[in-house]
Amino acid sequence: MKFGLRLPSFALPDGGPSLDQMGAYLRHAEDLGFETAMLIDHLLVAPPAYRVAWLEPVALLSALAGVTRTMRLGTMVLVLPFRDPVAFAKEWATLDVLSGGRSVLGVGVGWNEAEFAALRIPYRERGRRMTEMLEAITALWAGDHVTYEGRHYQFHDLTVFPKPVQRPHPPIWIGGGTQPSARIYGQDVPSIEPVLRRIAKYATTWVPHSSATAEMVADDWAAISNFMIELGRRPEELSKVYSNFVHVLAPGENPASAARAFSVYSGMDLDYWQQYYLLGEAEEVADKIRGKVAALGGVDHLILNPLTWEFADLDVLAERVLPLVEA
Repeated sequence: MKFGLRLPSFALPDGGPSLDQMGAYLRHAEDLGFETAMLIDHLLVAPPAYRVAWLEPVALLSALAGVTRTMRLGTMVLVLPFRDPVAFAKEWATLDVLSGGRSVLGVGVGWNEAEFAALRIPYRERGRRMTEMLEAITALWAGDHVTYEGRHYQFHDLTVFPKPVQRPHPPIWIGGGTQPSARIYGQDVPSIEPVLRRIAKYATTWVPHSSATAEMVADDWAAISNFMIELGRRPEELSKVYSNFVHVLAPGENPASAARAFSVYSGMDLDYWQQYYLLGEAEEVADKIRGKVAALGGVDHLILNPLTWEFADLDVLAERVLPLVEA
């Protein structure tokens, strides 16, 4: 199992840490053995789940490529329907070149209707646009003189340079699945089957939602496995990630004290944080992680999202939580 981080790249009014501070944090993470650094993508504040937006991920990853040494850098997840396939294929390939082939493209369909409205993209088209984007950008990365005729995107005889260092293209992680949607979005999601079918067809790695319970991910994995078999793929070809926000309490510390950290970005309450996120003392956090990993039948990556840029948050994960998970 590989260990990584999702970064607290919140777009805060005071600007947050400098690039030098981020670089020092990530080099310390590299020294501790963390192998991956991932970013969330939100154009706007997305209530009720979040009370902040995030820094633009591709720009930040390009900067982080210059202040890290070995870590893989990526998104978890980037809202792919927000982008244009030709422009994005060049943009991400450039990131892969600048990072020396260390990029990981994690994508999702998005859920915040206000963000789609701001970009004048019909919300109900996002699933189909996601599928076409995946087909178009991978074709542009893999070949020359590419023609694509989709419902939403069309181009003829195009060659995009640079090509990614990773051939035929960087790893593609797809996020999605069942989650407590009514709690997060204020409404239920009509059907999750198209998302699971897209994961089964296109993903090299699946990233369940952070808030999904062990039962939710187990049911989703059973469905994805069946869809992969229908498509002629073997379920063991698909690697899996478990990721979640994490805050480790000191022994005997009151869980309510975590509000200082969670309330910086989260629009949810203490009950939600305790039920769906990794909030607790080290042993409790490790137990929750092991439960999700078991529900997924094992994972290839464990990616944790500390809530601050403090070195101490990394140290407590590396010294008090991860050894318990490995044990």
